[in-house]
Amino acid sequence: MRPRPRLARFLLLLTVFLCAACGLAYELALVALGGYLIGNTVFQTSLVLSIMVFAMGLGSLAAKPLQRRAVGAFAVVEGILALVGGLSVMLLYVMFAWVNVYTPAMVVVAFVVGLLIGAEIPLLMTMLQRIRRQEAGGAVADMFAVDYLGALVGGLSFPLLLLPTFGQLKGVLVVGAVNAVAGIAAVVWIFRRQLRAVVRGALLAGMTAVLAVLGSVYVYAEDIEVNARQRLYRDPIVHSERTPYQEIVVTRSLGFTKTEDLRLFLNGDLQFSSLDEYRYHEALVHPALAGDRSEVLILGGGDGLALREVLRYDDVEHVTLVELDSAMTDLASGYGPLRDLNDDALADPRVTVVNEDAFTWLRSAPGGYDAALIDFPDPEDTATAKLYSVEFYAMLSGLLSPDASVAVQAGSPFFAPRTYWSIQETLREAGLATTPYQVDVPSFGNWGFMLAAAGGGASEGPGPVPRLSPDAPELRFLDDAVLRASTVFPVDRRERDVRASTLMDPAVLEYAQREWQFD
Repeated sequence: MRPRPRLARFLLLLTVFLCAACGLAYELALVALGGYLIGNTVFQTSLVLSIMVFAMGLGSLAAKPLQRRAVGAFAVVEGILALVGGLSVMLLYVMFAWVNVYTPAMVVVAFVVGLLIGAEIPLLMTMLQRIRRQEAGGAVADMFAVDYLGALVGGLSFPLLLLPTFGQLKGVLVVGAVNAVAGIAAVVWIFRRQLRAVVRGALLAGMTAVLAVLGSVYVYAEDIEVNARQRLYRDPIVHSERTPYQEIVVTRSLGFTKTEDLRLFLNGDLQFSSLDEYRYHEALVHPALAGDRSEVLILGGGDGLALREVLRYDDVEHVTLVELDSAMTDLASGYGPLRDLNDDALADPRVTVVNEDAFTWLRSAPGGYDAALIDFPDPEDTATAKLYSVEFYAMLSGLLSPDASVAVQAGSPFFAPRTYWSIQETLREAGLATTPYQVDVPSFGNWGFMLAAAGGGASEGPGPVPRLSPDAPELRFLDDAVLRASTVFPVDRRERDVRASTLMDPAVLEYAQREWQFD
């Protein structure tokens, strides 16, 4: 074989590699965006991948008539793919923020991207055979080996390189630029003698236009993101960051009573309003601290507000707070307005902060806790659903002292009753005696909790009675009369026929996805 065909074949396979990496990056970007904006990660992943794979099949069929002009057709396909794929995340984010439309738009974008990706292989196969004829089986093996290797590199590069370096919006724009250069410039150079000068010029001009569009959007990406993000929130945004785990947004404004309202959102979901957060945190914390409380465990609660309530008891000797996202605890300890709200709780010498996944941490954690508070986000995806499983509560139970109490935020028995009662059934299955109770938090509406005790179970009588310690601090919302009333549920909100949630059968996630679609 002459050196020139050998080099041309190598460059074409390198093009296959780069295009495959870009294609998988587009898929992962759409999946990640849906997880951030909509939640329900399993459904988002299934929807994106199934639509794209289906469209890829149609794209392969649609490319058959283009094989006679494979070089020019491939360059055009890659130019369009680079433009649509590179702008896909920005377009969908803007649609979600300004038009409040996401899923239909995502379906269209995923279909178009899949269609274009599917057209690549037949055209590339034709071009490869033009460089050197070989047996069909060998050509297919070479092509798909390089294609799958590119997919591997693209799949790893997206979370490990693109997201940390550029962020989601800019990262996909960079992928689009790489796609344009790999798909147009390289191919035009490899087959330059087979293309008329006017065609080469048109294709290179098209590539330049695609790069100009992507570059212009890249320059203004931060402004577009800030404006789009602000559209999602009622009040001015004073802090925002996207971490490897979530998007953190803090808003701040004056309410109707001219009182400052500081609000925290994680992935768009409200976590607290400073106007009424004390209702939520008093209800979560104080019933669980009515007994022994020397050693207290808080799982979640990285904002430090539950911790603030715990530290109001002078006889609390040590608190362990386990929060996955270090950015959240850094914000709680370093952002002035939030630090003022939590009374600088994370700086208390009695507190140990552990930035680990709570499920993993429980597997090797020391025991002997007198009280445990579970303050996780609602179980809207697989990452949070495991924190509401029988396995999770069973591991937690093994760390508790014999008379320990556990309080769990369990969502709304009004808006999501099946999820709420499934959490109770899950606690029971793990061997904990439970008592459900509910309070009204104006910014949330009706909100529910579970008070549990070790050594119980559904068949061993009622759970612990919610009450306050005789030496409880003065509270703004809660007293024993409110707690007694909180255990009474109207007929239409009482216990449902639900099943416990496990790692392999996350019932709580199934119920949440049905009930919280309005969010």
